[in-house]
Formats: sequence, C-alpha cells, structure tokens
Amino acid sequence: MLNWIWLFLFVVGAVVAGFGMRMPSALDGAFAGARQSVDLAIGLMGVMSLWLGLMRLAELSGLVQGLARWLRPLLSRLFPDVPEGHPAMGSMVLNLAANVFGLSNAATPLGLRAMRDLETLNRHPGVATDAMCTFLALNTGSVQLIPVTAIAILAASGARNPTAIVGTTLIATACSSIAALVVLKLLGRWAVFQLPAGTSLEVHARGAGEAAERTDEAFVPLPEPGPMQGWARASLWVLAACFGWFAYRLQTTPGASGLEMGGAHPGIRAVQVAALLAVPFALAMLPLYAAGRGVRVYEEFITGARDGFQTGVRIIPYLAAMLVAIGFFRGAGAIDLLSGFLTTPFGWIGFPPELLPMSLLRPLTSSGTLGLFGDLVKTHGPDSFLARAGGTLFGSTETTFYVIAVYFGAVGVRRARHAVWAGLAADAVGALAAVHVVRWFMSAG
Repeated sequence: MLNWIWLFLFVVGAVVAGFGMRMPSALDGAFAGARQSVDLAIGLMGVMSLWLGLMRLAELSGLVQGLARWLRPLLSRLFPDVPEGHPAMGSMVLNLAANVFGLSNAATPLGLRAMRDLETLNRHPGVATDAMCTFLALNTGSVQLIPVTAIAILAASGARNPTAIVGTTLIATACSSIAALVVLKLLGRWAVFQLPAGTSLEVHARGAGEAAERTDEAFVPLPEPGPMQGWARASLWVLAACFGWFAYRLQTTPGASGLEMGGAHPGIRAVQVAALLAVPFALAMLPLYAAGRGVRVYEEFITGARDGFQTGVRIIPYLAAMLVAIGFFRGAGAIDLLSGFLTTPFGWIGFPPELLPMSLLRPLTSSGTLGLFGDLVKTHGPDSFLARAGGTLFGSTETTFYVIAVYFGAVGVRRARHAVWAGLAADAVGALAAVHVVRWFMSAG
C-alpha cells in the first residue's frame, strides 16, 4: 500500500507541477522535505532518549507491569496476540495515556518503544502484525481530552472561550478511533491484507540475523524490584503533597502559567493543570520511585536513553522517503487542485469548502495544517463556526503518513497491510465528525 501511495505522490505531483508551471516549487518542496527529515530525527533523538530512559526506570521498578495488569481486561480484547505480562502492554498504555492528555512530546517516544516491543513478537520481519496495525489505528484516531495546540491558537487570537472545542474534539476523536478500529477489523478479513501463511525464504534469510537480536530482547523477564524503602515512601508522599499544592495554586491563580482560557469550566481547567504538571511530576517521581526499589537510576537511565539515539538514526531513511514525496506533492499545487475538484461533492454532505485544504493536508503535514488553521482563524474570527470546526478538526485528526513512516520505520516494517487505510478512515471520519459536532453544539447553544 505504501509503495503505491509513495508512487502516486511523485507521479501526480510531477504531472500537476508540469501543467501548472510549478516545477521549481515542487523541487523546493522535495528538498525541504529531505532537510526536514533529518531535523525531525535529530530533534526526536533527544526527546526519545529522555522518555526511553524514564521508561527503563518505570519498567525496572515494576510500575509499567502493574499498570498493564490493571488494564489487561481491556487491552486483551484489542491485542489478543500480545501475551500477558509482555513489555509491549505497558509501553502501549503509556503511549495512549500521553495521547489522551495531549503530551505529544512523550507520546511519540513511548509509541516507538511500543513498536519495538511489538516487533519482538513478529514472526514475519518487515510485515506489520495485527497488533501493530491496531496500535497504529489507535494512534491515528488518538482520543484527546485537551487539544492543546488548537486551544492555544484560539486563545492567542482572542477567542471568548477557546476551550469550547474540548468537548467537540473528544466526541470527534471518539468517532475517528471507532472508525479506525472498524475499518481495521473489516479489511483484516480480506486475503490481500492477511499475514503470510508461512515464512518465505526471503523473510527467513532476512530475519535470521534479526531473530537472535529480537530473542535477546524479547520477553526476557526483568529482575524483580526490591521492596520499597521507608525513606522513599515518605519522600513520595511529600512529593505528591507538593505537586498537589502546585496544582491548587495553578487552579486558583488567574493567568498562572498561561492557563487563563477565557472562563474555562473548572473541570476543563483541572485537566489543563494536570496536563501541565504531568511531565514535571514524572521527571521527579519515576527516578525517586525506582531508587526506592533498589534500581541504580543513573546507570539504568543511560541504558534506556541509548535506545533513543539508535532509534532516531534508524528512522531517518523512512522519514526522508515520506517527507520528500509529501513536499514534492504539496509544492506542485496538487492539494489546491484536489480541493477545487472536491468542493462540490463535499458541499452535498455539508462540509464547508473552506475546511477542505486543512482536511486534505492534515494526513501529510502538521505544520502546514497548523498554518492553514491560523489563517482560517484570522480570516473568519476566533469565535466563528469555521474557527471552532477547524480547531476540532486539527485536534481530532492525525498526520497519518508521518506516524506510519516513523513508527513502522523504527522497526523496519515495509509492508503496512491495512494500517494505512485505517488511519485514513480515522482522518476522514474525524474531519466529518468535527464539522457536524461543532454545528450541532453551536446550534444547540
């Protein structure tokens, strides 16, 4: 599937650029995509090193395994192929939790770690497993409580109530996540998307060397952490009390840390405060908890952080291939051409033509879509229907091709099977739900 999409972006982009006399612009877009792939990978290395180091501490201290056991009844239905107690369960739980709270800087590294853990169960190297496809579908659907970026743009533009999109985004992302899972299950029954019946000679030869490496990593039981020390238990209570006080101060102090959101509901503001304090609390709590259970925190953090650097290097070719094609396609003016063709049919289902460029660009690039959203808010006003619908659309859809390139590239998956279709279905349903939910909310209000 990715082969055909990649080829489509280049061929159609070249034809459109030729007819539109925009070949220099298309080439500039391709070269910009190549530069951006390296910049993104380098930027990810530092963030991944931080979060994978913390993840290592959380694993060795038993926190991840406990969280995974608690959510096992739900996850076992979504991921029946992942055995109980496997590290992938904990990695996926932490990634999905980060997505829910809009912590994108933590979600991607944790997602990459989850893909690595899932790869240890893969009997067909280079082919996405059912669990990988389901995990990717949940990421592209990405249920969110707080669409932080869209709220920030609305607030900066002077919206009376920028957090009004929180409820609409939650409903729209629920719709997109359900759509992704439904499409995944339906297409999974088609023979063309099913896993190979056996291991081919090519896969066996290519995977022989990788199998030993995966076996070394795969499901080797972690050492049992020691009992919690008394000093650590007391320190954790003090730390929790301090952060509880910080949360109270942020909740009750007007304008604290930029959290004044135009009279947001107290419940929404509480979630915003929780999202703001989650990362600092994790940075302090995880090493303290691990040290209290006998983990050599500095040495083990370095061990986990080393994986972040290696993963960043591994994904560069996959990022470059996808971002060059996307930059060429966009620079050629193909997005504008598609918007023109689709304006009339989308108008029949009540989809505003002003939101078409955003919805078409969203699976390809986040920064480009953000620019369109900012222009939409500036043109129509931050409290307009189009601004709220655009903010909800931005929060309830995902850069599907970027996510696929990064997540699958990190483990060398070349055959994505039906994960691409599930991700695009999530984007389409999320965009449609965003428009109709905002229209219903505004008419009801």
